[in-house]
Amino acid sequence: MLLEQTMIQQFVRPANALLAGYSYIKSTVSGKTTVNGMPVSLGVELTNHCNLHCPECSSGSGRMKRPRGFMDVDLFSRVMKELGPYLCNLNLYFQGEPMLHPQFFSFLRNEKHTHSVVSTNGHFLDEENAQKIARSGLSKLIISLDGVDQDTYSAYRIGGNVDTVIKGIKNVAEAKKKYNSSVEIEIQFVVNKLNEYQIPRVREMAQRLKTSLSLKSMQIIDKENVGNWLPVNKKFRRYRSHDGEYIIKNSLPDRCARLWFNPVVTWDGKVVPCCFDKNAEFVMGDLNQDSFREIWNGPKYRSFRKSILSGRYMIDICRNCTSGLRGVKY
Repeated sequence: MLLEQTMIQQFVRPANALLAGYSYIKSTVSGKTTVNGMPVSLGVELTNHCNLHCPECSSGSGRMKRPRGFMDVDLFSRVMKELGPYLCNLNLYFQGEPMLHPQFFSFLRNEKHTHSVVSTNGHFLDEENAQKIARSGLSKLIISLDGVDQDTYSAYRIGGNVDTVIKGIKNVAEAKKKYNSSVEIEIQFVVNKLNEYQIPRVREMAQRLKTSLSLKSMQIIDKENVGNWLPVNKKFRRYRSHDGEYIIKNSLPDRCARLWFNPVVTWDGKVVPCCFDKNAEFVMGDLNQDSFREIWNGPKYRSFRKSILSGRYMIDICRNCTSGLRGVKY
């Protein structure tokens, strides 16, 4: 029976991915919203609290309008019971620092055939936590490191300590080796005007610690501060100058795969269309009241998908979106 269930699950995921892909392509070609299957990927916000005060982050800057809190483990269990059989990828982060959740390790389940990812600012990776992560079955751990000395790092990561983060990366790397863990460690470097000269040094560090490195373009939410952060090297910019303003390089075509593939669930059970809806301005439904399937196929989602297909440029959260923008990592 167990073998039979495993074989069924191995079939369900690729079949669901094909259905989702087919419905997305059909919708973009026809302009009519067709929804088949369930999401292929899911973002889950464990908390929107954070220990840092990054000035261009909705959570850290204090600009976040919605309530703060921690996801209930039972809510997460219900979500995974419904969606787990279909998911190929699970991101256990959205806004905030996920490792601040008092029950953080309760969310690190070894979901077979599901690629699971956590992104952290790296301030809670002591030896004990690093070993727990290495043994948890987590697929990938992203650790933000936006500078290799304290002055450069703390210019953006306000309230952070670069030595703590670097030590945390080393702790996870050592735990990975000790337990022969398959967890991938990725250093994420948000490129800005103040730290771009340190790219060679962080690249050398990643090679030495045997981690991967991701150079990420910086999202700027305060238009008055664009000039303070934009890298000199234009290939790391997600914005271009136009009529005296900085706008996203993306042409924002009337389509977006995120609406057919990877929604986000906030800590309190709200379903939002994607990871660019940081303030949950476009709530598609509440998992405390309805099942995910009802929300996914419901009128709010259908209406929002229709608006994407007919005028994506008019939707506020899309104006910072890099989805489909080549050469820029969001």
